[in-house]
Amino acid sequence: MLEIRQKAKELLESGKVKVVIGYGKSTNNTTRAVFIRKPEDAEKLVLDESCVQNLALYLYKHEVKHFGKEAVVASLPVLRSMLQLGAENQIKDQEVIAIALTPEKKVVELSTFAEIEKHVSLFKHDLTAEEKQLLKKINAMTLEDRWEYWNKEFSKCFKCYACRQSCPMCYCPRCAAEVNNPQWIPVAPHQHGNLEWHLMRAMHLAGRCINCGDCAKACPVNIPLNLLTYQLIEEINNEFKYTAGTSASQNYVLSTWKLEDKESFIR
Repeated sequence: MLEIRQKAKELLESGKVKVVIGYGKSTNNTTRAVFIRKPEDAEKLVLDESCVQNLALYLYKHEVKHFGKEAVVASLPVLRSMLQLGAENQIKDQEVIAIALTPEKKVVELSTFAEIEKHVSLFKHDLTAEEKQLLKKINAMTLEDRWEYWNKEFSKCFKCYACRQSCPMCYCPRCAAEVNNPQWIPVAPHQHGNLEWHLMRAMHLAGRCINCGDCAKACPVNIPLNLLTYQLIEEINNEFKYTAGTSASQNYVLSTWKLEDKESFIR
């Protein structure tokens, strides 16, 4: 933690960045995002097991970008999100400095997408054993039972949109869920509207989700939404050998076409 604070202080003192996005303690001792603009405030930064929010969410926000060049305390999900956001032209190369930890827990400064790509390749990002077990259980169900399972989970949703607001890949200025003329998705939290919302969102993230799990963490009724998107990650990987969040230069797989693409879905 001391090294993180020292690196943030150095970046601010040198003028290399104008704001450091990191984690800090709130008044009730929970962890929240903090925006450090003065070198002396770097002492407020913390980094422990409670620091799980994907801070890449703030990198393209006007309210943060107007401060000037940003640095971010970057966990593996944050780094992978940065690469995916770079691939989607939401952030530019060398626009953000990442303060990251090596596998040996040493602090490193990553200034370019190339450096981030090399760093990310040192890690393996996967589901927890508990999540794998639940996904295995869901996949072992019959289609009817699986349909019933997800409908039961979605029935708990009351359309707070915390899943959307916590996701770095949900950056549209106006979400389709908020368009009411014409109304694409029912606003009311009923079975039809909930099903449309969650399936639409999952498909919107297909080939883009880096599985940080923030959607599931943010859900106040504990719907395992990350498993829904992870299922699509598996499908995309199996069919196209494509993994989101590994390169800032790769094209979005569902917006490209190759002669060797399979056409077995056309029947």
